Amino acid sequence: MAPIAVGDVLPDGKLAYFDEQDQLQEVSVHSLAAGKKVILFGVPGAFTPTCSLKHVPGFIEKAEELKSKGVAEILCISVNDPFVMKAWSKTYPENKHVKFLADGSATYTHALGLELDLQEKGLGTRSRRFALLVDDLKVKAANIEGGGEFTVSSADDILKHL
Repeated sequence: MAPIAVGDVLPDGKLAYFDEQDQLQEVSVHSLAAGKKVILFGVPGAFTPTCSLKHVPGFIEKAEELKSKGVAEILCISVNDPFVMKAWSKTYPENKHVKFLADGSATYTHALGLELDLQEKGLGTRSRRFALLVDDLKVKAANIEGGGEFTVSSADDILKHL
């Protein structure tokens, strides 16, 4: 399957997270994105160096600026279970706007065409690093990284499209 691209409609799918009452929830991507401008960014794994030290912090630091430009939701997805995503989110106490969503079996990542086979490294199927700017389910920017890179999917890169 070809990776999602500008002009495509964001596929629907279910992702998991823990709410403020520490209850496991499942949410439809379309329920978060329909009728809104959203950023969906994906990372290869929670707690990994580039994801934890650069990619996620960039979106947390730029969240207010992104919101001021009309972004309603900033969604971080990773092929990890919701328990890992909850623990990872707690390492960012300053975060007020980025939602950490689990795609435990990579089902949604496959729907986006953004899976990354890291079985040789013992990591199984993961997500390529990416950032999508979506307006009412239509992809306006699709910044998808090559393997191991972090050159086009930062918060600053998405800000250029707003």
